[in-house]
Amino acid sequence: MKPVSVKIAEIYIPQALRKPIDAAKVQALAESIAEKGMESPILVRADKARFVLVSGLHRLEACKALGETTILVNIVQARKF
Repeated sequence: MKPVSVKIAEIYIPQALRKPIDAAKVQALAESIAEKGMESPILVRADKARFVLVSGLHRLEACKALGETTILVNIVQARKF
């Protein structure tokens, strides 16, 4: 998979992933991202007019804390049930 850049505003966080954010972890990730860049893209799946977060909530929050408007993502296929 090749990472692509998408607008953070186009990423929807599903209720199942909306858990309490560890502020210390977000701060540490933000410092790391500011210093080294994003080492591992978050995972999203395509939905009609937006992307749905699959994995990487703390990295997403860290990029928001840095004031970023875009983020590197890997787009994965939705699971078939």
